[in-house]
Amino acid sequence: MSATLVKSPSPALPADPPLRIVPARRVGQGTAAALVLVLLGLGLVSVVRNKAFQWDVVAEYFTSASVLRGLGLTLWLTALVMVLGFVLGTLLAVFRLSANPVLRAVSWGYVWFFRSTPILVQLLFWFNIGALYPQILGVNTVNLLGPVSVAVIGLTLHEAAYAAEVVRGGILSVDRGQIEAAESLGLGRWRRLSRIVLPQAMRAIVPPAGNMLIGTLKGTSIVSVIAVQDLLYSTQLVYHRTYEIIPLLLVATLWYVAVTSVLGVGQYYVERHYARGTAGAR
Repeated sequence: MSATLVKSPSPALPADPPLRIVPARRVGQGTAAALVLVLLGLGLVSVVRNKAFQWDVVAEYFTSASVLRGLGLTLWLTALVMVLGFVLGTLLAVFRLSANPVLRAVSWGYVWFFRSTPILVQLLFWFNIGALYPQILGVNTVNLLGPVSVAVIGLTLHEAAYAAEVVRGGILSVDRGQIEAAESLGLGRWRRLSRIVLPQAMRAIVPPAGNMLIGTLKGTSIVSVIAVQDLLYSTQLVYHRTYEIIPLLLVATLWYVAVTSVLGVGQYYVERHYARGTAGAR
């Protein structure tokens, strides 16, 4: 009689614990970050505690009437130059993309010339236009243009050259199929541009346009050389009288920092608005 061997079941082995992922230690990065924070802290303390900055004088003139008037003129000049510059720049961009060789050549020549000459030289030429052309079409040009008019004309013509390239790049970023679809629907050139091309091109136009806006705000300080009483010139008038140069320059600097920070926040939300529906939208 044969015996049957019955194998008893083996006890279940305990499951291995899940492996814990331990990030690699980067001692060098932590040390560098701590060193940078220490240096920034020491620099901030030195600026705050340094009596040569005369923070009490900065506080006194920060909201003075003359400084606020200069700030208002700076903001007005920036807004006007940006609007006029982009209107003219859009026209130049359309000319540059035109099938007409004359319009393309004129647009290219304009952009080439105004991007090749310093803005200060352009302003000085416009400021002395009466010496170059005493009469234009029978109009006496001597004392015809005041400092503010010269600033608007000079800055607008200069900004239009850069705005033209920004707008042209935005238009070229639009898919060619969109334009062909609009053509197949029988839309005219200007309707295609205003209804189809420009709304889609804004995604590519807004970021550099925002940078141009901030650059124009700071660039308006150059009009102080032709006695336009902007923010910088207003502070210069004060320290020429009081000889408190450093604190008055700090007043102008702090106002520029404050305004550009606000513009940067606005640029972020405008970019997010035009980036809706894209992978980069946040």
